[in-house]
Amino acid sequence: MFCQKCGSVLLPKKEGNKKILVCSCGYKNSGIEQTKITETITKKEKEVEVIDKNKIDTLPKANVECEKCGHKKAFYWTAQTRAGDEPETKFMRCEKCDHTWRDYD
Repeated sequence: MFCQKCGSVLLPKKEGNKKILVCSCGYKNSGIEQTKITETITKKEKEVEVIDKNKIDTLPKANVECEKCGHKKAFYWTAQTRAGDEPETKFMRCEKCDHTWRDYD
């Protein structure tokens, strides 16, 4: 609820054995029997960039060991997964078992 005087958010306060809503400007709203404060948070789904299996052979390779099968070569690519002022994320995919992971240098 909002203050009828200044428009600020009213905050709950105990006055004796009664709960009231008050504002920093001095306004009090004691006519409310029960007030429920709720908040709704919507989570925005992030899009995941998928590499087409037919195009994977066109990516550059790196000499790095696969965490899953131990193969010594993997394809790699970069993608901007965070804010624009953050560095790109480097993804690796084993050429043998297709295990994909992020490379944190």
